[in-house]
Amino acid sequence: MKISPIFSLKPFNTFGIDAKADYFIEYDSVEDLQELLKLDLVKSNRMLVIGGGSNLLFLNDFKGVVIHSAINSKPVSEDTKHIYLEAGSGIVWDELVAYVVEHGWGGVENLSLIPGEVGAAAVQNIGAYGVEVKDVILSVSTLEIETGLVRIFPIDECRYGYRDSIFKSELKGKYIITSVLFRFERQPVYNLSYQHLEEEVLKNGEIDLPIIRKTIIAIRESKLPDPKITGNAGSFFMNPVISKARFNLLLDKFPSIPHYFVSDTEEKVPAGWLIEQCGWKGKQLGNAAVHHKQALVLVNTGNATGAEIVYLASQIQISVKEKFGIDLKPEVNYI
Repeated sequence: MKISPIFSLKPFNTFGIDAKADYFIEYDSVEDLQELLKLDLVKSNRMLVIGGGSNLLFLNDFKGVVIHSAINSKPVSEDTKHIYLEAGSGIVWDELVAYVVEHGWGGVENLSLIPGEVGAAAVQNIGAYGVEVKDVILSVSTLEIETGLVRIFPIDECRYGYRDSIFKSELKGKYIITSVLFRFERQPVYNLSYQHLEEEVLKNGEIDLPIIRKTIIAIRESKLPDPKITGNAGSFFMNPVISKARFNLLLDKFPSIPHYFVSDTEEKVPAGWLIEQCGWKGKQLGNAAVHHKQALVLVNTGNATGAEIVYLASQIQISVKEKFGIDLKPEVNYI
């Protein structure tokens, strides 16, 4: 493992905030992580576990130890119908998707170009275009921070929900993900149910994994800024899920409101639409702005501080609450 004092976290958060950590430690094996957790430096300081930083917003320098996984193993096994791949937590998510698609295995092609790493993907339950990562996870391997013991969580113990998991709620800060066991289809079953997706795929050729991946990437690049150029964390807010009764009241007042069926008692409303209706699309406050193409994305226009981005987010939340009576919840974690 490598221990670095006074370390800039700018390369490890997609907002590009130049926060610094007192110490930064990177490890590349479970054994290294177990040894790391025994260090007095780690036990006596506040600790933050990060991946690619695609859902983090640093408000200040981090007073403590930041640790990052460089575990990149991906052993594969198979049976007649499925491929089983155990991906190390430090693998860049889209590199894994590219690897899976290149081998002709189905299951994650709709999740192309989502930033971040495998470990964080399993914490966040990332999703896009009708697919969530929980759909292909069999189990999650972890290390308990307090004891250093290995624990494997089968999928039914991960309590996955919309952008949620047990690792974000009851067990937040108690376990570190070291690898994720995925199950992919040898004979892919394509999911093109998301609005207009099949139409866009067919524009690029016959339906297959590479064409779906190419289409998803093109759609995302047309709508979302590249964090390597313009700092952002993708979708800043979660799409709110509201009661059917609340939705019907809104529908009477706003007949064009888009929505997605969740259950017989709930509907999901796109946060981006709510924000745009409040006039925020393309607006800038200080060095933070709402993206001109996608109102759900907040961007660092150059030298924004975390505080500037939080202030912009708070003003958006106030506007949406006043106009629609809906509380927007950040998908991004404030650090």
